[in-house]
Amino acid sequence: MEIKPSDKSVWVCQCGLSQDMPMCDGSHSKARKNEQEGKLYVYDKACQDVVEEKDDV
Repeated sequence: MEIKPSDKSVWVCQCGLSQDMPMCDGSHSKARKNEQEGKLYVYDKACQDVVEEKDDV
């Protein structure tokens, strides 16, 4: 999510995978490459490995 408080944009994490919360660090791009549409992925506490995969309803 982009927030424009002034001249420079600020990006806030919405996926929960950032290691720099609440700021986005781009971690979602790695996950996006490996995730399939229509699936819900649950990651471990380190947000590195998928621990569960479900159909997104």
